[in-house]
Amino acid sequence: MDVIVVGLGAMGSATVHRLARRGVEVLGIDRHSPPHSFGSSHGETRITRRLTLEGTEYVPLAVRSHEWWRRIEAETGASVLTECGVLSLSDLAVDPGAFAVHERAAAAFGIDYELLDAAALRDRFPQFRVEASRVGLLEPGGGFVRPEAAISAQLDLAERYGARLRRGERVLGVEATASAVTVRTDAATYTADQVVLCAGGWLAGLLDDPGLAPLFGVYRQVLHWFELEGSGRDFAPERLPTYIWEGVSRPEEYFYGFPSIDGATLKVATGQLDHRTPGPDQLDRTVAPEEAAAFHRSMIDGRLPQMSARAARSEVCMYTVTPDEAFVIDRLPGSERVLIASPCSGHGFKHSAAIGEALAESVTDGTSTIDLTPFALSRFAR
Repeated sequence: MDVIVVGLGAMGSATVHRLARRGVEVLGIDRHSPPHSFGSSHGETRITRRLTLEGTEYVPLAVRSHEWWRRIEAETGASVLTECGVLSLSDLAVDPGAFAVHERAAAAFGIDYELLDAAALRDRFPQFRVEASRVGLLEPGGGFVRPEAAISAQLDLAERYGARLRRGERVLGVEATASAVTVRTDAATYTADQVVLCAGGWLAGLLDDPGLAPLFGVYRQVLHWFELEGSGRDFAPERLPTYIWEGVSRPEEYFYGFPSIDGATLKVATGQLDHRTPGPDQLDRTVAPEEAAAFHRSMIDGRLPQMSARAARSEVCMYTVTPDEAFVIDRLPGSERVLIASPCSGHGFKHSAAIGEALAESVTDGTSTIDLTPFALSRFAR
């Protein structure tokens, strides 16, 4: 066996697909049956934009991922990427330099965008109720990715190109020596030349290194779908972009949302990093009605008048977050046969298709076309 990929969510499905395309003998293992709702790669939609707030080092990954989504769609017939635009809504009274990072990225990489003042926002997007100091940056080429469809399509392609997949098989341990890597599961033991760990929230439990495991914190996230009042036509992707409501005076007022997929509900969520959980298996996956009510009251009320306070459903996922909220994509120190590519701190799906390609290149060629050095483990002092 050439390579084993542990975890078949966003990163793992992309990696096993790209390795198989290269003719690599690859085995993919997941403790569940992806796409599933136990990790970080579900929930109907994920934001994708090339003008990423996290830094310009992410832009090449986002650009390349868009190219891959379109290629995957052409090969499978799946609907993966919807370029309905991404609208960042900020308040100049709170953050006068709100879009500086976006504009630097646009200039560096030639990405189109449009700045909108409050009057233009009200005219173009009357779905929102905005104050006079609120402004918007619209990236027409952004939008959303369907995570379940993306994972399914990539796993289908991986098998088409010869990958072997083991679903419902739990990895119990990974041991690397100078000559090989052994992966032990609850069903079998496998040996390969290299292993790529894309296990997300379960990564820390696979690392036999007490200094590394604390770097990867697991945080509970809640997604809500609220019912629309009246017609849903104005909230369809043709009329409403994916949106991010930022530039707020209180962190608990930040949220993001998507156009309506079903014409009846709108999905909204926020990043919740207040309480670290012991691990993914201890994650509270129930959502009390009071959580949805509090979300609507603090974030939605007065801002999207047609979004009712009636929650059609709520779901839980998790972020695996590093101390600086940046990615970790690197060889495991002391184990050149083990690559880590999982803790994406809640903003990874938009980059995952390109990361899978970069990992496949690293495994087969020893380096990747896109620079991955900003995501090295060495940035953390131990």
